[in-house]
Amino acid sequence: MATFVLIPGAGGTASYWHLVEPELQARGHRTIAVGLPAGDDKAGFAEYADAVVAAIDEAGPDVGSQTGARLVIVAQSMGGFTAPTVCERVPVSVLVLVNAMIPADGETAGDWWENTGASVARREQDIRDGRSPDAEFDLRTYFFHDVPRSVADDAMATPQEQSDTPFAHVGLTGAWPAVRTRVLSGRDDRFFPVDFQRRVAEQRLGITPDVVAGGHLIALARPAELAARLAAYADDAT
Repeated sequence: MATFVLIPGAGGTASYWHLVEPELQARGHRTIAVGLPAGDDKAGFAEYADAVVAAIDEAGPDVGSQTGARLVIVAQSMGGFTAPTVCERVPVSVLVLVNAMIPADGETAGDWWENTGASVARREQDIRDGRSPDAEFDLRTYFFHDVPRSVADDAMATPQEQSDTPFAHVGLTGAWPAVRTRVLSGRDDRFFPVDFQRRVAEQRLGITPDVVAGGHLIALARPAELAARLAAYADDAT
């Protein structure tokens, strides 16, 4: 059995993982979905990492940061900037980056967009797909296009606050943590197109992502498939 520590992306809501948790639990694993202080203007990635470590410790001594228990950290999207710090503070068996921002040493989350060419990649993908790259940004178009309507409606019914503070903060200082790392990319991601994700992962980590069907919010669109892939990564780490 592994304990999956599930870090959300921008907005920081633990409920993002609500469909994946029962899938992992049915496979005999434990889950800790973490809520981040995303709406707090005083909180940066250090405070986000504090929240993750606190959630692990609060889960009990059998999975706490001092026990050496088998932990799988899963970071979605902007969660990729929190994950390296967490991996330096707790004993992690494997880190899984899902459609994630992968930071470079000393890079702020705000600089990441230009440094990686993320906005250009999305614009080019819009043109390939026949969407206007100059249209007003639409959540359903980029985030919820493959999410079941009822699930998308529920998610959008509760607005998620995201402070701008973390974008001025660094997510990685020094080398990437000495933790087995896997990168998982959604084939149908319109926000971070899959070819863009592959380029960044190969350049920054020397890792070619595994590609699965699904858009940016795989945990809402394809929770069973995501859980199966995560469980396989945990098994590989034993």
